[in-house]
Amino acid sequence: MGLGLGVISYIVGLFILYIIIETAVRRGINSSIIGQYLEKKYGIKDIREKKKSFLDDDLDKD
Repeated sequence: MGLGLGVISYIVGLFILYIIIETAVRRGINSSIIGQYLEKKYGIKDIREKKKSFLDDDLDKD
């Protein structure tokens, strides 16, 4: 029982660490000079902002 709890807590800890690092990298790139340049020149936005749900790809919306 103790080993299973240890493995689960390890996995949860790694997942939380992944979220923190991913958020920090995304914010760092978006706020950098190169990130602002790319956004201004090419209009590149975050992919998650463009596609809000699976209904955006609905074939019946046309």
